[in-house]
Amino acid sequence: MAEDSGLERTEPASPQRLEKAREEGDVPRSKELSTCTVLLAAGGGLYFYGETLFNNLAKNFTRGLSFERSAAFDANFLTAQVLDSVIDVMMAFLPIVGLVLLAALGSPLLIGGWLFSFKSLEPKFSRLNPIAGMGNLISSRAGIELVKAILKTILVGVIAWMVVARQKDAIFGLIYEPLNQASSHLGHMLGVCFLAIVGGLVLIAAIDAPYQMWAYADKLKMTHQEVVQESKEANGNPQIKAKIRQQQREMARRRMMSEVPTADVVVTNPTHFSIALKYADGSNGAPRVVAKGADAVAAKIRELAKENNVPILEAPPLARALYKHTELGDEIPEALYSAVAEILAYVFQLRTYRKSGGLPPVEPKNIQIPTGLDPLSKDAGVHV
Repeated sequence: MAEDSGLERTEPASPQRLEKAREEGDVPRSKELSTCTVLLAAGGGLYFYGETLFNNLAKNFTRGLSFERSAAFDANFLTAQVLDSVIDVMMAFLPIVGLVLLAALGSPLLIGGWLFSFKSLEPKFSRLNPIAGMGNLISSRAGIELVKAILKTILVGVIAWMVVARQKDAIFGLIYEPLNQASSHLGHMLGVCFLAIVGGLVLIAAIDAPYQMWAYADKLKMTHQEVVQESKEANGNPQIKAKIRQQQREMARRRMMSEVPTADVVVTNPTHFSIALKYADGSNGAPRVVAKGADAVAAKIRELAKENNVPILEAPPLARALYKHTELGDEIPEALYSAVAEILAYVFQLRTYRKSGGLPPVEPKNIQIPTGLDPLSKDAGVHV
C-alpha cells in the first residue's frame, strides 16, 4: 500500500516542473476563451463601425459600376478600376481586421500568456502511434470536448434562431429602403445579431477557462517520489550533503588544531571545555579565539598544548563564558578583557621566568568575570 501511495499523483506541480513544461510549449490554453475574445472584437467592430463599413462598401460598389461606355473597352482602365476597388474594400475592412488582430494577439495573455517555443514543433514519432491515437479518442478529455461542442452548437443555434426571428421584419423591410439607408441599417443589425450570438459563447468561455486551468494543474501533478527525486536533483542528495558537511567539519577541526601550537594560552574548565587564545604583540586588537572545543575535542586541544609547551590554565567560569559567547576567530568580548588580561599577564611572566629564571610567577586563582556571563550562573543570558 505504501508503494502504491507513492505512485499516486497527489502533489501539486513544483516551479521546476512548471518551468520545464513551459519550455516544452505546454501551457494552459482555452480555445473557447480565445474564440470568444476574437468574435467579441469582431462583433464590437461591426456594432460600432458597421454602418460606416456598409456605406463605404455601397459607395465603392456604385463607383465601380459607374463609368463611360467607351471605358468598358479600355483594358487599362478596367484594371485600374478593379485595383482601386480592391484597395477601397481593404481599407474599409481595415479597422475591423486590426481590432480582430489585436484581440487574437491579446487573448493568450488572459490564460497561459505568450509563449515562443520551438520544442513543440519538433517531430515526435510517438504522435504517429495509432494505439495512442485511439486511446485519445475514447479518453475522458475527448468526451468532455464532445459534450462541450454539442452544448456550444445547441446554445449558439438557439440564440441565432431567437435573434433572427426577432429581426425578421426588419430584415424583410430592407428591400423597401434606399441603398444608403439600407446599407447602414444592415450593418447595425449585423453587429447587434453578431454580438448577441457571440454573447452565448461568453458563458461557455467562463466555464471552460477555469476548467482548463484545473485540467492543466491536474495533468502536471507529481507523485511523492517525484517530489523527493526533484528535490535531490535541485538541492543535492541529503546523505551526500551530510557527508560533505561532516568532511567540512573535519577539515575545519584540523585547521583549528593546527592553530593550537601557536596559541599563547589554553583556558580550561578543566575537563569539559578548552579555549585557546592568541594575542598578537603590537596589534590594536584584543586576543582572539584560535581553537575551542568540548569534551573529546577539548581533551585533544589540551594534549596538543602540552606537546607544544603552551601554558594551560584552569579558570572554569572564564572557560565557560568564552565557549558560550565566542566563535572561532572572534576577538574576546569587551566584558572579559580584565579576566583575560590577568591570564595573559601570568603567561608573559611565565615566559620571562622560563627564559631568564628568577622567581616563578604565581598562577592566578579564582578569576572573576562579570555577573551573567557564566552559563552556570543564576543571571546567565547577558548579551555581550
